[in-house]
Amino acid sequence: MKFIAIIPARYASTRFPAKPLALLGGKPVIQRVYEQVASVMDEVFVATDDERIQQAVEAFGGRAVMTRPDHKSGTDRCYEAYQKIGQECDVVINIQGDEPFIQSSQIRALQACFDDETTQIATLVKPFTPADGLAALQNPNSPKVVVSDDGRALYFSRSVIPYLRGIAQDEWLSSHTFYKHIGLYAYRVETLGEITRLPQSTLEKAESLEQLRWLDHGYVIRVGQSNVETIGIDTPEDLARAEEFLKTRK
Repeated sequence: MKFIAIIPARYASTRFPAKPLALLGGKPVIQRVYEQVASVMDEVFVATDDERIQQAVEAFGGRAVMTRPDHKSGTDRCYEAYQKIGQECDVVINIQGDEPFIQSSQIRALQACFDDETTQIATLVKPFTPADGLAALQNPNSPKVVVSDDGRALYFSRSVIPYLRGIAQDEWLSSHTFYKHIGLYAYRVETLGEITRLPQSTLEKAESLEQLRWLDHGYVIRVGQSNVETIGIDTPEDLARAEEFLKTRK
């Protein structure tokens, strides 16, 4: 199968404007992401709506595609970029532009999901551990996933799911395996085109999670597992944490 990786990267951000161009260890964040992905995949592109990001990507030798500024999600931006790239492939992998420490094992876990011919969309989860603590499990900014026995996503929620009836909450993490969603996606090309045309669903609006739109319309989301904990950059404070983490890797 042929895979293409696309990294959506917007300049505007409420919590951290110009985030893709912020320096991390002397390199723009978007360059860190690009280099991590390019170490695994041959075909990597940045999909952006800003010429400053395009210029930065091309300056370090990367490939960038200009897309419309009005996309509501990275999924929509990926599809426009794929159409403009003009290369045929089987699967498009959507890599978040704020994940400078994405690991090769995570990308390969996504790719492996497509060994099953019924997989239309794939994503990743990481098991919560008792060491994570109840506060991490209850954090609404960290969506949870219920996974079927055969590895399909049954539901995503900002709430803790499932609810363990009859068990004290401080025992939940030691009594059941809960899964944290890692926001990486891969889509068969025909599926990517279809889901960008779907209307928002009631569940999606309620939880503000676009993957619920896909489940609502009957798409199969295959789940790969990763035990890697990366540092996503949503705020300047996250960037400072990432800078400290980078020092430990040298």
